[in-house]
Amino acid sequence: MSADVPDVRQTRLDSYVDRYAARTKGMTASEIRALFSVASRPEVVSLAGGMPNIAGLPLDVVGSAVRDLVIDNGAVAMQYGSGQGDPGLRDQICDVMRLEGIEAHPDDVCVTVGSQQAVDLVTRVFCDPGDVVICEAPSYVGALGVFRAYQCEVVHVAMDDNGVVPEALEQAIATVRAAGKKIKFFYTIPNFHNPAGVSLSNERRARVLEICQRANLLILEDNPYGLLGFDGEPQRALRAEDREGVIYLGSFSKTFAPGFRVGWVVAPHAVREKLVLAQESATLCPPVFSQLAISSYLTRHDWLGQVKQFREMYRERRDAMLAALTEKMPAATTWTKPGGGFYVWLTLPEGLDAKAMLPRAVTARVAYVPGTAFFSDGFGSQCMRLSYCHPTPERITEGVSRLAAVINEELELRQTFGPLQPGASHGYEAPGPELS
Repeated sequence: MSADVPDVRQTRLDSYVDRYAARTKGMTASEIRALFSVASRPEVVSLAGGMPNIAGLPLDVVGSAVRDLVIDNGAVAMQYGSGQGDPGLRDQICDVMRLEGIEAHPDDVCVTVGSQQAVDLVTRVFCDPGDVVICEAPSYVGALGVFRAYQCEVVHVAMDDNGVVPEALEQAIATVRAAGKKIKFFYTIPNFHNPAGVSLSNERRARVLEICQRANLLILEDNPYGLLGFDGEPQRALRAEDREGVIYLGSFSKTFAPGFRVGWVVAPHAVREKLVLAQESATLCPPVFSQLAISSYLTRHDWLGQVKQFREMYRERRDAMLAALTEKMPAATTWTKPGGGFYVWLTLPEGLDAKAMLPRAVTARVAYVPGTAFFSDGFGSQCMRLSYCHPTPERITEGVSRLAAVINEELELRQTFGPLQPGASHGYEAPGPELS
């Protein structure tokens, strides 16, 4: 190579780029992770992250349980364990799920490193590159990252205030199969959806089950927020109505603490066997110490009473956010009204772009997650996810006030100069399945 021609190989930021597996092209940083460095600054009101507020957790009880665990059973707690998870904890998990109508045997349960790993294991077991996964529109960003990493094609199905639209689900199944593609499962968060904040109505639950049963389509039910409803008893899980057609994912991250990273998956026996094998190849076994610490907490503490305290705390924060939105937001702004969980899904006035507006918002010391993070197809630019779980009610009110000021300024700019991309579509609902 002549001295006048630069060597392109020497200017690459990543000299290994030609050696990676094809699947790494789907591994990209989420917009939420990219926000953390900014949103964590004390002067910024973060309405972005979904970190549970563990301020009300009895740390003295947790500390005592962990101390006793080390002293009394440390040789077991700090050793390798079963790839399926501790039998005692699996039995307690069955008690937890019974609150949502699920009758399961501990042998049906596989403990995972958070429910995020459960999504990964199920996808690894079922999906080949090019397979289709049907998801709500919008959908959980962590699951979309898993599906992308395994080279799945995601087809979004529209939602409204009552959850996924059954007719849209039915149409998506028919369209994808008519194109000769394989659908491996329908991924859904039926309770207090992340990010939409809505729940699947009772009438639609029966309809969705009937559609998937008729289509012989597996349902992957992700339910981290099911016990965090603000009114009434927990909804019956989809798994409670169909043991063979639904794989259920649960987590202690929202009802106890995320730092222990303990979740679980309940599946039909044959599927569970495959999940245990996948778990063993990924981590050998889920962390025994975390499992036994949670088991001790469940045994020694009124954990259900603690969950009720969390519910009241999050209800107060939800109320603060809804009140502030009602008072501060411009007339053309709309938002969901969650009955539990952590999130409100806000739709901006026509012509505004949440992602383009984010730098101005951060300058105004408020952060949120743009809606595009929750779609695999670039949609959602008119929307944003607002989280009320972690800030105090006072901080939530201040954050919404700052955000409303940014939106009003953006509206004034658009009125003066017009939209940045005239004619662009910013709909909340996703289009029909993109099969090209």
